[in-house]
Amino acid sequence: MKYGIHPAYGPVVFRDRAAGHAFLTRSTATSDKTVEWEDGRTYPVIDVEISSASHPFYTGTARVLDTAGRVERFERRYGKRAR
Repeated sequence: MKYGIHPAYGPVVFRDRAAGHAFLTRSTATSDKTVEWEDGRTYPVIDVEISSASHPFYTGTARVLDTAGRVERFERRYGKRAR
């Protein structure tokens, strides 16, 4: 890698405000806000709106749509397409 052209890469806490979940990882993202982590050190914190802790797909609260029923209802309402 070329020296001096890459952004700084260091530890950052990402905090999901909706679920109250936070995780420590490494990133090039930075923030002026900081938080004290479980190890007693202070890290920059980035608040996110949604993460795997609050996303419906990962939490199992996603709704499954009945696409076959929707197609049948559409065909009843507007008729089948002539081919």
